[in-house]
Amino acid sequence: MDNLINFAPLLGRGVLVTISVAVLALFLATFLGALGAAAKLSPNLAPRAVAQGYTTIVRGVPDLVLILLIYFGGQRLLNGAGGLFGASHMDISKFWAGVISIGFIYGAYLTETFRGAYMAVPRGQAEAARALGVKPLVILWKVLLPQIMRVALPGYGNVWMVLIKSTAVISVIGLGDLVGLADKAGKATRQPFVFMAAVILIYLAITWVSSQMLRRADTWANRGQGA
Repeated sequence: MDNLINFAPLLGRGVLVTISVAVLALFLATFLGALGAAAKLSPNLAPRAVAQGYTTIVRGVPDLVLILLIYFGGQRLLNGAGGLFGASHMDISKFWAGVISIGFIYGAYLTETFRGAYMAVPRGQAEAARALGVKPLVILWKVLLPQIMRVALPGYGNVWMVLIKSTAVISVIGLGDLVGLADKAGKATRQPFVFMAAVILIYLAITWVSSQMLRRADTWANRGQGA
């Protein structure tokens, strides 16, 4: 227990890194998910094919493989491109590699979440608004998005809960996140069980707070909908 107290500031820094990666990755995943959903709903074949390929690859390849591929493959491509212009060796930030990797992976899952939510909204809603002469952007913002958000929120929350746990995997590239720092502390003190138990409790706390916030968001999104 004394070792755990001594390493508490280090673990606290790891918690901040983990949460930062998760939040930034969620923003990226949301953007990619919205883009992917729009592509899948497009009447044109090319964007639909690209979006289908994206979701198929991500859902068919293990997260760990994609993270290693993005980090080490991106490192190689960056230095290969830099070498053409005479640039010296460059290192990819482990933090941003983690953000991009997690965001890229979960953007595929949000693509399906957003696409399903859009398709769940009755078509008559937009058609009625167009018949009244409402502008397309107003229809999207005032008519469609509130309903899409309400339908997508449960799935969006589930993706967030899985995403926050998946940040543990990025420790394999050497990022000083919660799991990575706890692993080093456990090895240094020869008490890996103590530090991994602390990691479990911290993740449980994060997911519990997240579940409470998501529950309140769901209540707010469904206000006025009756029982």
